[in-house]
Amino acid sequence: MMRGMGNMQGMMKQMQKMQKEMVKAQEELDKKEFFGAATNDLVKVVFTGDKTMKAVEINSELIDPEDPDMLQDMIILAVNDALTKISEETEATMGKYTKGLPGM
Repeated sequence: MMRGMGNMQGMMKQMQKMQKEMVKAQEELDKKEFFGAATNDLVKVVFTGDKTMKAVEINSELIDPEDPDMLQDMIILAVNDALTKISEETEATMGKYTKGLPGM
């Protein structure tokens, strides 16, 4: 019976270690910068891994008062590009911790 308790304690230590590693990995992701761009880099954005926008750069050639829809579309493309990159890297980084865990 005591042998089973030792295994349980070992498992708990492993889980605590994994949890610390996950927190550290998430903190590193949150600080990392991700760049998104629209066609020909006419609109560029910078996000942190926690999905906070830090910068947006719009090429002046794209600013046409007669066609605001194009500018809006380009901003959306750039933002979605950056958010996709964040999601992919988050899955690649954090997925190694959650694979095989029920409910993840």
